[in-house]
Amino acid sequence: MGETYSSSGVNIAAGEEAVQRIKERVRSTFRPEAIGDIGGFGGLFDFNRHGYKKPVLVSSTDGVGTKAFVASAAGRFNTIGIDLVAMCVDDLVCQGAEPLFFLDYISVQKLDPERIEQLVIGVAEGCRQAGCALIGGEMAEHPAAGTGAVSDDEPGAEPDDGFELVGFSVGVVERSRLITGANVRPGDTLIGLPSPGLRCNGYSLARRLYFEVAERGLGDPAWEGSAHSVADELLLPSVIYAPAVRDVLARVEAQAIAHVTGGGIAGNLARVLPDKVDAVVDRSSWEQPRVFAELQRIGDVSDEEMDRVFNLGLGMIVVVRDRDATKAIDTLRTGGHRATVVGEVEKGDGQVRMVGEPKQASGL
Repeated sequence: MGETYSSSGVNIAAGEEAVQRIKERVRSTFRPEAIGDIGGFGGLFDFNRHGYKKPVLVSSTDGVGTKAFVASAAGRFNTIGIDLVAMCVDDLVCQGAEPLFFLDYISVQKLDPERIEQLVIGVAEGCRQAGCALIGGEMAEHPAAGTGAVSDDEPGAEPDDGFELVGFSVGVVERSRLITGANVRPGDTLIGLPSPGLRCNGYSLARRLYFEVAERGLGDPAWEGSAHSVADELLLPSVIYAPAVRDVLARVEAQAIAHVTGGGIAGNLARVLPDKVDAVVDRSSWEQPRVFAELQRIGDVSDEEMDRVFNLGLGMIVVVRDRDATKAIDTLRTGGHRATVVGEVEKGDGQVRMVGEPKQASGL
């Protein structure tokens, strides 16, 4: 028998099985605007159902970074799709947009239908939480030549476990409601939405600290006396803030919104400030999850480096007029987020100042 695609490492039958496994997961995310079905050459979305006068489409794309290596090493694939959706849709809402639809791209070295199903379970759950439709995607089997795409020094990860997970999202906002940060002024209030874990940021450093410096395994306690493991902590799913923030936007006029991802609080908040104001963030106004203190202790990481790399317990910051702060906080808390005032805006030159001592959580 001659050479086949299968002999080169690509299993078409496994791909077809994977599609059958995920069909109902995908359909479960459909909004009324989603038309067609999985399997077409493009995802279809009926935009005429929206009553926008001057709609602006907002798009975002992102991945889950090296958190994927932790998922592979732990053999847990059913929540990292939530992280993927969060990274994309929470960018959209920073400009006031309602997330409409989502597409994913999954690249694996060896296509395992069950693993694909687990990945899509997470993506579908993220889309349901965000209120957007998963209308399409792509899966690709890229067999490695020799050693595989996941390097041999990744803790616990075998070459065949390697995968890449990427997402693409589209939202819409009325042009007159577009949030740009241009109108932020002294006296405005900063409201922080808590993040219980690392989300998807800083994992290269976190993995180095846990696995190389501290020489811990995935099953070891996250810190001394902890009731959960390193894997539990590092695979904690990202919170999806978009629906709660959209509820705030229906009640008050937000001046700016910052999604705290790579670059930390200061790096992301500075992106939405005009050059005539500063944001002053009070570290003592919220509890930092225990994991950040543990990572800092393991590596003797400086405060400055922690600020640049990690979210330190805040996943989103909403800037509102001081008179609107109470209403915004009440709305966010009704949506399940322990929102609190974390700072204020002053005259300045577009900088973010972190002040005060962090309040450390005692979580076990």
